[in-house]
Amino acid sequence: MKPRVVLLSTNLAAGGAEIQVALLARALLRRGWEVSVVSLLEPSALTNELHTAGAAVHSLGMRPGAANPVGLARLAAILRKIRPQILHCHMFHANLLGRIARLVCPVPVLISTLHSIRETSRAGEGARSRDWLYRLTDPLADATVAVSEAVARRHAEARAVRARKLHIIPNGVDTVRFHPDPEARARTRGELSVGAGFVWLAAGRLMWKKDYITMLRAFAATRDGVLLIAGEGPQEAELRALAPDVRFLGQRNDIPELMNAADAFLLSSTVEGLPMALLEAASSALPCVATNAGGAAGIVLDGRSGFLVPPGDVDAFAAAMRRLQAAEAETRRRMGDAARQHACARYSLEAVVTRWEQLYEGLLA
Repeated sequence: MKPRVVLLSTNLAAGGAEIQVALLARALLRRGWEVSVVSLLEPSALTNELHTAGAAVHSLGMRPGAANPVGLARLAAILRKIRPQILHCHMFHANLLGRIARLVCPVPVLISTLHSIRETSRAGEGARSRDWLYRLTDPLADATVAVSEAVARRHAEARAVRARKLHIIPNGVDTVRFHPDPEARARTRGELSVGAGFVWLAAGRLMWKKDYITMLRAFAATRDGVLLIAGEGPQEAELRALAPDVRFLGQRNDIPELMNAADAFLLSSTVEGLPMALLEAASSALPCVATNAGGAAGIVLDGRSGFLVPPGDVDAFAAAMRRLQAAEAETRRRMGDAARQHACARYSLEAVVTRWEQLYEGLLA
C-alpha cells in the first residue's frame, strides 16, 4: 500500500478545480494510494463518484465567508485519525487552513495548489490581501503548485510564494471520456432538436469570472447559429434576461455528449487558471474561440486549433466567431484534430497524475 494522502478542498461542487480534485483522487486510488477527501464547505457534487471509487469523504461544515475555528478543530481531528503522509490542499481557503492546521497537527508533507491567476470569489475584490496571507504562511508549505505558467508567474511576481518552492503541474483531462463520438453527436443533436444548424457550446459556472456578458453580446452580433450554455450560478437570471434566444441548459451530467453535439466551443473568461471546460472541449476535438485568460493560451493553439482574443473585447470575440463559423467543414475538422492531439500529448490525466506522484515521492524522500 502506498502512503496516505488527504486532499483538502475548499469545496466539492461542479467547478473546474473541484472536478480536478475528484479526478486526482480517483486516479490515485487506482494506483494504490490511500486517499481521503476533505471539503471545507458542505459538498454539493462529486461525492457519489468519490465514494464509488473508494475514497473517504469528509466535510468540515464551514460556511462561505465565515471564519470558523471549529473547522480547524474538525480538520485537526480528521488528520489525527487518518495520520496522512501528505496533505494536499486546493484553492485559497483550503491552502490557508491546511497550513494553519499543520501548526497544531504536523504532517510530513504539505502541498498547496493554485488554481487561478486571481483566487478571489467576488468581482472587484483585490488579490493583495490573499497574496499577503500566502506570503506569511509560505514557510508552512513544502511546495506550492500552479496549474499553469500564467498562474505561477502572477503569484511569483506578487511574492506570494518563494520561487524555490514553486512547481507547475497542469490540470489533466480524461481523454477516454472526452473523445469524438459520431453516434453521440447524432443522438444528442436529435435530443436537443438543433437540426443541421451551427451549434456553439459554452459550459461553466454562471458568474462574473466567466464574463458571459461578452460572449452573449458577441453571439448577438453574429446573428447566426445556436448557442447552448450548460451550467448554473449567481448570474443566471441576469444572463437569461439579456439573451432570451440563447438556450440555457442548467447543470448537466452529459457534458461529453454535449461536446460531441456542438460544432465549436466558447470561453469568455476574464479570470482563469487552466480551464477544465476548455481542456474537455479540446479533448473532444472541438475548435474553440477563447479569451486569452490564465492558461488558455497553453490549450488553444491560436490559428491552428482555435482563436484567442483579448478578454472583454466583444468585437474581437464576434470576429473570431464569424471566422470560425465561415471556415470550411474540413478546416474545422483539422482544427479539432489538432486540439485533441495537443490535449492528449500535454494534458492527459494519466500523465498529469504521474507528475503528481513524482512530486509526492520526491518530497517524501
